[in-house]
Amino acid sequence: MLLRDTPVASVMTSDVVAFSPDDNVGDATRRLVERAIDAGPVTDDEGRVVGMLSTGDLIVQESRLHVPTVISILGATIELPGEARRFERDLEQALGATVGKVMTPDPITCGPDDTVETAATAMHTHNVSRLPVVDADGRLVGLIARGDVVRAIVDAGDGPLDGPSTAAPSAGDAAADSTNG
Repeated sequence: MLLRDTPVASVMTSDVVAFSPDDNVGDATRRLVERAIDAGPVTDDEGRVVGMLSTGDLIVQESRLHVPTVISILGATIELPGEARRFERDLEQALGATVGKVMTPDPITCGPDDTVETAATAMHTHNVSRLPVVDADGRLVGLIARGDVVRAIVDAGDGPLDGPSTAAPSAGDAAADSTNG
């Protein structure tokens, strides 16, 4: 079956780690690490996809902490106005942030009946690694990632991996050929 005919539902992951916008960032990070995944969809109380949480969002969250700017003049340290307050606010947000504050909102999605080709095109066009798969009401039913697309290409024999091998024989292959006379 060609990728242009293969439905996303046949290659997507159904067992998806999803988050709530109210989840604590630390707890969400632990869930990502425990499952050895880089991202997951964020859903509202009715299961509709409202965002994506990725390790990239978490790294940005950690880098947002701004240390107060101080100026040293003739041995005196002067803190710029408002810097301490900003630091305290940033620290409080970093420690108690919710997924809803750090997620990427309104992610690109696809449907289970869309083709793998359509999903791959959307991933490429929008430079994303995965798409939440949603039903007609926007509720999460699965996730398709680049790895799922690559597996579908290999399984279908429909793509750049399908042609003749251009790899040079290994040293072991050359040695075997010379002994077979």
